[in-house]
Amino acid sequence: MRIATAILAIGLTGATMAGAWSEPPRGSATRAALMDALRPHAEWLLGEPVEFIIHDLRVEGDIAFAAVWPQRPGGGGIDLRNTPAYFRGELSPDDIEDIGMQALYRLSGQTWVAVHWAIGATDVWWAYEPICARYRAVVPGGCDGL
Repeated sequence: MRIATAILAIGLTGATMAGAWSEPPRGSATRAALMDALRPHAEWLLGEPVEFIIHDLRVEGDIAFAAVWPQRPGGGGIDLRNTPAYFRGELSPDDIEDIGMQALYRLSGQTWVAVHWAIGATDVWWAYEPICARYRAVVPGGCDGL
């Protein structure tokens, strides 16, 4: 019985260490700050206003990862062909599958900064050793083997 308890305790400790990140709860200042850091990038491309459906949000210390879907307030969809980025020739429905966004953040003082981000990515762009060296704790499996 003691051996089983010890094995369970070791297993739980390992699971806690492996998944040390947390998701900021809805309505929290951290969650709002992370979305506010990404919003200007989304609005530059997609036009104002933008809010996000959060699919994945992970924070560990001074780093974070987000996978989000931009939309208009109230749930309105965004037609890529009617966005500033489309009219500037920066984004086209022919080049990207969707408008999902991912971001890697760093806490600078009291401010979250979206240091690396992408829209419409078709691959795991953060699976790159220099990025993994800094963000491994929050990326969802993208750094396995690097």
